[in-house]
Amino acid sequence: MSLDRALAPDPYDLLPLVPSFTVTSTDVTDGQPLDELHAHTSVGGKNLSPQLSWSGFPEETHGFAITCFDPDAPTGSGFWHWVLVNLPVAVTGLDRGADPLPDGAFCIRNDYGERTYGGAAPPPGDRPHRYVFAVHAIDVDALEVPPEATPAYVGFNLAFHTLARATIRPTFELKG
Repeated sequence: MSLDRALAPDPYDLLPLVPSFTVTSTDVTDGQPLDELHAHTSVGGKNLSPQLSWSGFPEETHGFAITCFDPDAPTGSGFWHWVLVNLPVAVTGLDRGADPLPDGAFCIRNDYGERTYGGAAPPPGDRPHRYVFAVHAIDVDALEVPPEATPAYVGFNLAFHTLARATIRPTFELKG
């Protein structure tokens, strides 16, 4: 049973353009399916965030935020899987599972209602969903957002503090 609807726009196509830099992963590849390690436990996955490394960001970078968003979720507003803020500028990578987090960094509640990475879990039989992992190089040491902030509020703040952004877009689907 495939949900018949138009492909959602890429969220970063709708925001002001910023320079890009490089993000790589030993776990995920742009345009390729996520391993079940990175799927949510509700669909039999391990719910582990992928390993990420980044380089080539602007010299004036003071810190980073990482987000993962599914624009293809059948919600009308997509689905936030991960919102990690206030990574120090000296941190240029995260291991699989990203635990423990560096001092000062924390996760905003995702759309599962959890303050952690929440893996892929599209409706069974739906087309492949895109999972947009973005590393945002920011112009401040820390975003002034409380732990109770929403992903949209963090996104609003990122719009004013992002110097550059690196993205990687794997996919995931559950066969019906």
